[in-house]
Amino acid sequence: MTKAKTAIGKSLTGTCQDGFSPAALLAVLEGCWSAIRERHLEVPQVVLVVASGSPAGPKQNLKWGHFASLRWQHGEQLLPEVLISGEGLSRPADEVLKTLLHEAAHALADVRSIKDTSRQGRYHNEKFAKLARELGLEPVKDRKLGWSPCTLTDPAARKYRTQIKALSAALRAYRHAEPAKGKERSSSNNGLSCTCDCGRKIRLSRKVFDLGPIDCGVCDTPFTADNSDGGES
Repeated sequence: MTKAKTAIGKSLTGTCQDGFSPAALLAVLEGCWSAIRERHLEVPQVVLVVASGSPAGPKQNLKWGHFASLRWQHGEQLLPEVLISGEGLSRPADEVLKTLLHEAAHALADVRSIKDTSRQGRYHNEKFAKLARELGLEPVKDRKLGWSPCTLTDPAARKYRTQIKALSAALRAYRHAEPAKGKERSSSNNGLSCTCDCGRKIRLSRKVFDLGPIDCGVCDTPFTADNSDGGES
């Protein structure tokens, strides 16, 4: 069987290409995860994948990363998955490391049987915020996403400076975001469907929703619009 040839006559295979190697990038990402596990022994082994983070619908957000429990079968062992979006690889190295730490916080929650999110993983609660701080992040509360947005603390940046340097060298390509599928409805007559942490639902007009937070009297968390995607965005 004849090997495929490039215009300049070199063999082209899936694992050996000029200029960029996805395998090399994945090895660096896995090295970062190993460094996180060395410092936080409860963080589990995972299968790390680079895939699309583009939104599936017009009201969903671009995703930087995602954690999924027990997604892979390895012999008798079930392993969780950490997805790093190809679109997010356009960011600086410290931002990519921040995403890995964000997903490590979800992994810790899974190991400790802590419910750190609600609404299909969209809203990040105060339990997630505590785990994020443990990992070296400083969470900032967002009205819709809870404590999902985080910044990398200076001590964590110093602690992972070797990994950040390796990421800087490896981040040589990224994936273009895809257009969201479907059409967003132009009419807002039906208002917004909003949910709190305990699962109660209310419907509000956009005007009323934009006036300010409305907290649930049962779980004391704000009602947020059901229009964002899970994972770090």
